[in-house]
Amino acid sequence: MNVQLHDKIFKPLISEAEIQNAVVSIANKIDSDYTTNSPIILPVLDGAFVFAAALTNKLECKAEYSFIKYKSYHNTQSTGTVSELLGLDIDIKNKDILLVEDIIDTGLTISYLLEELKKYQPKSIKVATLLSKPEAIKVPLQIDYCGIEIPNNFIVGYGMDYNGLGRNLNEIYVVDE
Repeated sequence: MNVQLHDKIFKPLISEAEIQNAVVSIANKIDSDYTTNSPIILPVLDGAFVFAAALTNKLECKAEYSFIKYKSYHNTQSTGTVSELLGLDIDIKNKDILLVEDIIDTGLTISYLLEELKKYQPKSIKVATLLSKPEAIKVPLQIDYCGIEIPNNFIVGYGMDYNGLGRNLNEIYVVDE
C-alpha cells in the first residue's frame, strides 16, 4: 500500500520480514566478532534509532551504548556538509566502537564521523548499517556489516524520514516518481 508524506507518494520497497532478516543476520555477525570484548554501540541519531533498537535486541554480546547526532540531509538530498547536533559524551580511548547507521548514501557523513572518532584514539571502529546505496557512495569506505544494498533512490520508513514524517513505518518505502 502506498503512503503519502507531505507532497510525495511512496511505494513499498522492503518488507518488514526482509528488514528483520537483515537485522538478525547483522546481529549474528557482530556477535561472532565480539565474543571476547564488549563494544560501545554508537547509533547516529535520528535515523538509526529504530535499526539500533532492533539490532541491540538481537545481540547477545555484552555492549555499552551512547548516542551521537549528525545531520547531512535537507528534504530529499544530501547537502554535502555534515553538522554536529549532539557530540560524543563518553571516553572511547582504547575501546572498540560499533558505529550504527540506518543508511549509507554518499558515505560523506560516515566518513566524516570515522575521522572525528579516530581523534579520540579508540582501539577499533567498525560500521554497521541496515542499508547502503553502493552507486551513490562518493568516498572510499569500509562497511563491516551491511544488511541490504539498494538502488540510489530516496526512501523512508524504519527510522528514515521525509521532512520529519515516515520514521514510524515498519517497512521501507521508495518515492514513487
